[in-house]
Formats: sequence, C-alpha cells, structure tokens
Amino acid sequence: MRRPLRLYALAVTAALALAGASPTAWGTPAAPATSADSAVLAAWAAPATPAAPADSAVLAASATPATVAAPAVSSAPAAAVPSAVSPAPVASRAAPPQLRVEENRFVDRAGTPRRLLGVNRSGAEFSCVQGRGIFDGPVDDASVAAIAGWGANTVRVPLNEECWLGTPNIDPRYAGAAYTSAVRDYVRRLTAHGLTPVLELHWSHGRYTGPSAGCADEHASCQKPMPDRRHSPAFWSSVAGTFKNAPEVVFDLFNEPYPDRATPDTERAWACWRDGGTCPGIGYEVAGMQTLVDAVRATGARNPVLVGGLAYANDLSRWAAYAPKDPAGNLAAAWHAYNFNACADESCWSRTVGPVADRVPLVTGEIGENTCAHAFTDRVMRWLDGRRASYLGWTWNTWDCAAGPALIRDYAGTPTAYGVGLRDHLRALNPA
Repeated sequence: MRRPLRLYALAVTAALALAGASPTAWGTPAAPATSADSAVLAAWAAPATPAAPADSAVLAASATPATVAAPAVSSAPAAAVPSAVSPAPVASRAAPPQLRVEENRFVDRAGTPRRLLGVNRSGAEFSCVQGRGIFDGPVDDASVAAIAGWGANTVRVPLNEECWLGTPNIDPRYAGAAYTSAVRDYVRRLTAHGLTPVLELHWSHGRYTGPSAGCADEHASCQKPMPDRRHSPAFWSSVAGTFKNAPEVVFDLFNEPYPDRATPDTERAWACWRDGGTCPGIGYEVAGMQTLVDAVRATGARNPVLVGGLAYANDLSRWAAYAPKDPAGNLAAAWHAYNFNACADESCWSRTVGPVADRVPLVTGEIGENTCAHAFTDRVMRWLDGRRASYLGWTWNTWDCAAGPALIRDYAGTPTAYGVGLRDHLRALNPA
C-alpha cells in the first residue's frame, strides 16, 4: 500500500478521481518523514498445513541469509538487533502447513485444501530506511499471540530490499545482519504460533518521477512502479536462499506494480511486468516477474510464490496471458482490493478476478477501505469466501484512521471500528 501522511486527503481524492489510483494512499504511522521524498510511504498476507516436528529445526537452520552478489555494505560494525526482537518462543500451537499449489487451491502435505486468512504487519518496509528501527511497534510473543487470537492463520510481512541487503545508505543498526536476523526471529515467532509468514518485497530501489510517483528518491523509500534489476533479484536470491528449507514460508514477489501509470499502452505495461528490461516511462532497468521467479527457483527454493497484477495489484485482467513460468509449479496470483480502486464491485471482480481464481490460487494480499468502517471489506470477504480464496487485512498497526486502515487500537488486539469486521469474520471461520 502507498501511504502519504501529510497528503492523505489529496491522495485519496486523486485515487478516486483516477478510478484506480494507488490503493495505498495512506500515511505512515506517527513520526514525520525525514524528507519531502518520504512523505509517501508504501506497505500491506497467507496459511498452510501442520508441518512435521522437523520443520522447526528447519527454520532454526535458516540462521544465516544466503550469500548473494549484493551491493557494497557499510563498513560500520553491525549493531545488535533492537530489544523489541526477543528470542523466538517455544512453539505453543501446531506448526503452520507446508503448502503447494494444486490446480486453483493451496493444499497441505496431506492434500487438504488450505486458505490464507489473516493480516498484514507493516513496519519493516519503512522504519529501517527512515532510521527509526526495524519494525513499527512490538513484535514480541504477546503481540503475535494477539494476532492468532483473532482466528488468523497468516501474517504478511512487507520488507525493504536495501535494508535486507545492507546498502550503505541505511543505518547499519537497522540493515544487513541486524535486519535479516530480526526478520528471521519474527518468522520463527509467527510459525511458533501456527501462523504462515508471507514475506513480501514492498519498497525497492530506482528513481521514478512519472505519473503517480511516490517520491523522487532513488533509494527504497517509497513504492516504485516495478522492481529494479540492480537489487531486486539479489534480494530474492538471498531471501529464498535463507528460507528455502522452511517450506511453510510464502513469498510475495512485489507489493503493488504500476507500470501502467508510466505508459498508456496496456500491453506494453504487461510486457514490462513480466519481462522487465527498459520499460516505457520508467527511468531505471526493471526486473520483471519472470526474473524474480527465476531468482527464487535458482536457489532450490520451492516455496509458493505470489505475483500481483497491474494498477497496484488491483488489475488481473491480463494476468493469465502474461503470467511468468514457474518450473516448481507453485505460482499463485496476488490481488489487492480497496474501496477506491478501479475494480471495486462484484461485477468487475467476477469479470476480471474470477477467471484467474478459477485457474490458480488467489491471495488477496491487502483488503481495506478509507471509511474507518468495514462495509466494503465485508463485501470483499463474502465474495472471496464464495471462491474459497485467501485474504489479508491491512494493517495490524495502531495508526490513526486518517493515516490508513488500521485494524487495531493496541497490540493486545483491541479492534478499531474498521478492524472489528475482519476480527469477527475470521473468528466465525476459525472458532477457537
């Protein structure tokens, strides 16, 4: 989700006027941006089958990120992981399932269909690049237990490629080894509570100043229209190498592509989305979805991979025609649904999203609305339930409603007027 804080009203108005502008027109949490570029921020998950006892050991073995050809890292000594990241707890619930794609469903190792239902946990995509830390709010055992208490089985975790790779522009206290260690600890904590982690590339490198630009900064400080060839393949090589022996982890390749804003030629935008390279209207070399799938699979990782469409992942109209090839056969479609999107009613969903959901698993990685209520998300969830599809609410953060659709008032899980809709729906589907 793309979220300007100071320009919230203007961004939402523009999104509505453009009939499908960024579904992520919300601000960051409280602290003000450190520059004009950071006025716009971006962010916004998935379940599985009980893994064998050995799975916990597999996650523990993922203690060191895979080595990749990454950019130069600052020579400053790596700082300790912030105190908010405590040792991973002893598992208190059944481990999350190991998922694979079977036709248009996720199934576990026993062949039982599974859906990814839960929330997004925003923070790791923006806090590090702003020099504020690694996460936004607590990520301790109690905060994870609160998510599970809603009946969720999945948490989507937005990430920042420069923070993961440890590029020199990021404070070393929040980058490289410190960042990757914190993310690994959080993944272990999620799985200990039976929650499926969905790791997602949210903010990436590349200067873009065209239509709907989130910032003019070349660094990963806002949502860019596409991943960059300079860092994004290296990011996914490292992430996939780190978690390839943890099959309960799901990968979401890129948050909200919008190459269609850079060119009026829809077919060229879809070609850019899949193939990357030199794309019309985008001033940096793009890594297409096929390149990112290949980067993941080259590590030997067979984890499920999610790929979102155009228009901030709201447009799946040509997804099937341009979908990247996955040699592992574990590819699913990612979709985002907000009340101010171009495709925001059942007629459009049935016409453009339904055919994709008939072919591959559909994960609605972000659902939300700018009304501080839940009438729209109720409709989306009912429609997705009818398709046996997956969905994740945006977002498990305690921001004010004006800064974005926050599900909670506190990290004990007290819902907002908006969040109560998702909480009650998940509890009805997954009674304790």
